[in-house]
Amino acid sequence: MPEMIDLLVKGWYVVTMNERRDIIQDGAVAIRDGEIVAVGKREEVEAAYATKQTVGGDRFVVTPGLINSHIHITGEPLTRGYVPDDTPFEENVFVWLCGLYSVYTAEEERLSATLASVEMLKSGTTTFLEAGTIRFLDEVIDGLSQVGIRGRVGRWVWDLPPEPGVYRQTTDEAIGHLQRQLEMYRAEPAALVGTWSTLVGHTTASDPLWKAARDLATEYGVGLSFHMSPAKLDPEGFVAEFGHRPMIHLAEIGVLGPDVVMTHCVQVDSEELSVIAETGAHVAHCPTTALKVSYGVTQVGRMPEMVMAGTNVSIGTDGNNASNYSDMMRAAYLVAGLFKDARQDPQMFPAEKAYEMATLGGAAAMQMSDQIGSLEVGKRADVVLHDTDRPEWRPLLNVMNQLVWSADGRGVHTVIVDGKTVVDNGKMTTVDEDALYAAAQVAGESITVRSGLPDKSKYPIY
Repeated sequence: MPEMIDLLVKGWYVVTMNERRDIIQDGAVAIRDGEIVAVGKREEVEAAYATKQTVGGDRFVVTPGLINSHIHITGEPLTRGYVPDDTPFEENVFVWLCGLYSVYTAEEERLSATLASVEMLKSGTTTFLEAGTIRFLDEVIDGLSQVGIRGRVGRWVWDLPPEPGVYRQTTDEAIGHLQRQLEMYRAEPAALVGTWSTLVGHTTASDPLWKAARDLATEYGVGLSFHMSPAKLDPEGFVAEFGHRPMIHLAEIGVLGPDVVMTHCVQVDSEELSVIAETGAHVAHCPTTALKVSYGVTQVGRMPEMVMAGTNVSIGTDGNNASNYSDMMRAAYLVAGLFKDARQDPQMFPAEKAYEMATLGGAAAMQMSDQIGSLEVGKRADVVLHDTDRPEWRPLLNVMNQLVWSADGRGVHTVIVDGKTVVDNGKMTTVDEDALYAAAQVAGESITVRSGLPDKSKYPIY
């Protein structure tokens, strides 16, 4: 007698991302209690299981949910595109971004996190690692729990910059913020939403704060994440303060390790590359931000060397004023293309490698390889169905090339997180989208006015 399951997902192709990287034609995935219990040929799975519900069919490509290993879910989703695209790094971050973030209310941060989550889910991302720039953590976590996305988040924590005033913290206060968020919301393995030990990073933390963040990550069994070396400001600052570059100093004080995710890491030298590999730290590569904020990634970026040295490089989309979108499929496209051109080598980051970075690489960075990143028995049921009855999908002759080079998040039809359908036929099941978009427009207009930052649109509007 067939076993009963909750949900059967059927596809033209099932992209498993398992150890052999099997792609199953006419495949199916069986789900029970939020867990994958079978993956295989459709006729075999259908014969073995009776289901309460079936989704998918002959026109769908079924994949694991994508994993965004660096995104700002507050501050920027409600001010998307307001920051001019011709500002240098320091002005971009410390004048525009910090200025906009600082005027948010708790309600606006919750709304922002909801909007960011909806954008991710509707484009096929089921899990994210937040950048550690939330001010109103309680409200944000409550909102995320209602949306149904999987994520790891953190409060805005630093102890050196004096401005903006709402983020000014002593070292003890900063450590206290980390302690509280881990006591209240520590990322339990089975929880959809939880906290990590997160710092803003760059040159904003004193050594006592770096060490405390390291110790708390170890004590609570969670990851440690921060920004580092997108531009020359960080290495120059560390050299001036300590006499050597960031990765060397952080390794010397015991910060780096296999539970660390560092974002950007564009301006790194050969010695730092070796240290990153030796410590097992992960790097979240944000290709669109690197281009838009002119980090020089195609000229000095060493992501190919990182991968060749054994470092796990994952993908992030960053903020909506640096990347301006949260579609991981578009980001994977850039990852596959940037270094082909920069090195004039077509074998750099083939489509398959870029997709691995967006799935398995993200899972490894988030310390969740045993739970997500592939469609395998025993893993959580985070599943995406791509509709191929669209012009960018036809003809479908090579699934991996199509996923990375042709398609994007607009073709996502159904998204399942932990066995629950959160996107159905392109629409959210957990959020009133019309109300969300209307509220986002009102809030965005209010935030930009309250910030006092000028509208720098170059074309006249009348």
